[in-house]
Amino acid sequence: MIFVPVSRRLSALCLVLAGALLSACSSSPSPSEAPSSAAASSDDASPRLVLPTADMDFDYQIGGPYKPPSGVRAVSRDRTSAPADGLYNVCYVNAFQAQPDALDWWKSKHPDLLLRDDDGTGELVIDEDWDEALLDISTADKRERLADIVGPWIDGCADDGYQAVEPDNLDSYGRSDDLLKPADAAAFAKLLAERAHDAGLAIGQKNTAELLARHKKMGFDFAVAEECARYDECGDYASAYDDRVFVIEYRAADFTKACDTWGEQLSIVLRDLDVRPAGSKGYVREAC
Repeated sequence: MIFVPVSRRLSALCLVLAGALLSACSSSPSPSEAPSSAAASSDDASPRLVLPTADMDFDYQIGGPYKPPSGVRAVSRDRTSAPADGLYNVCYVNAFQAQPDALDWWKSKHPDLLLRDDDGTGELVIDEDWDEALLDISTADKRERLADIVGPWIDGCADDGYQAVEPDNLDSYGRSDDLLKPADAAAFAKLLAERAHDAGLAIGQKNTAELLARHKKMGFDFAVAEECARYDECGDYASAYDDRVFVIEYRAADFTKACDTWGEQLSIVLRDLDVRPAGSKGYVREAC
């Protein structure tokens, strides 16, 4: 699904439409700070999407929710957490890998949807950085079945009052020992985007600059880019998404670089690698 680009400065009409939509949701931004809206499709009966605007002060809270710092207008939280009142809320969903605490459920209910080595051992393919088993998106049938599992999670985000969703680990194919291909990820992402749009949610591309050329075909509306300054990718995301990019840096030097170069255009935050809640030991949070 392709969306008409939304300018950074909202017209008066967009403000009226966004204000009317958001007043119905207790967790939505106020009309004066409302992100832009765009039609989900040409069908007038389809839900309308609320897109983030460029350079919204942002906080990344997927490690646990806490009161957003003053001035924050957008947050990302895990799907098991409630959205923040009055802000633009992005719902984090681990869509391409299995959470460690859910692995037993996957093994018992859907063992064939976990990616396994093809060397005869049948061992699970694991993202060793986060101890997460990869989901097997290698065939159309498995992608459809996985969409039937992940889809209700996305619906739940909408039911809870989120305005958007970020499906994580789009780049899991890069950790799959070549068992998965970029085309597999793009095809599954398209299914998730369709589900999100049907639920009235915008959907963000999580990392994976290698797939930016396919972002319209996949159906993404904005980006959530970790360490794009570190890897000199922020400009690529900014160009693809008209500056609707949430940037998370984990190193102070990269954060400074991001702010110096993109601080007037993109939403940039420095967080600790474990994205701990405020008040926890090791918590770090700064904005440009």
